[in-house]
Amino acid sequence: MTFLDRLLSEADHALRTVEARPHARQPRPDAALEDSGDPAAAAAGLSARLMRVNHSGEIAAQALYRGQAMLANDPDLRRELLQAAAEEHDHLAWCQDRAEELGGRTSLLAPLWYAGSFAIGMAAGVAGDGYSLGFLDETEKQVAAHLDSHLERLPPQDERSRRILQRMRADELKHAHRARELGGRELPGPAKKAMRALSKVMTSVSFRI
Repeated sequence: MTFLDRLLSEADHALRTVEARPHARQPRPDAALEDSGDPAAAAAGLSARLMRVNHSGEIAAQALYRGQAMLANDPDLRRELLQAAAEEHDHLAWCQDRAEELGGRTSLLAPLWYAGSFAIGMAAGVAGDGYSLGFLDETEKQVAAHLDSHLERLPPQDERSRRILQRMRADELKHAHRARELGGRELPGPAKKAMRALSKVMTSVSFRI
């Protein structure tokens, strides 16, 4: 495809990601649990907000990886990035389903999260494949740390959400390890700090909106 073809294809994918209901290819990690009821109202509200934040993170992950893939020089790297995005799509579906089960909703700012993250992904792609892989590695490590904090905040009785986040964390670390295997370069300290700052803005806003 030409660059314009790929750009139009990405625009279509963006619309589907932020507007259409996602469908996971794999069963939810909590599928084997017996129905035991959801947490009490106050606890369910917290869980729903946390799952909304994680849904926003998965919207951003889709955009980041596809933005990087747009400008990847190596076809193999492009395939790796698109494969990571496809696996993150399952997380997207799980988080939306669980947030709605708990009486919540997804962030109203999903289009903004997607557009901003896609631009950041393209910027990482411009830096070259080594730094693009390093960006993938650092992103996934920061996401895993973020999931650790959510696992601590989840109400103890919300085992369903816990199972989902634990599986997501394992997948994120797998992606980070794969990026290092493929030759990801260590990002400069200021770049890591900027990534953490942007992530904090998105998580704080999507917790409320």
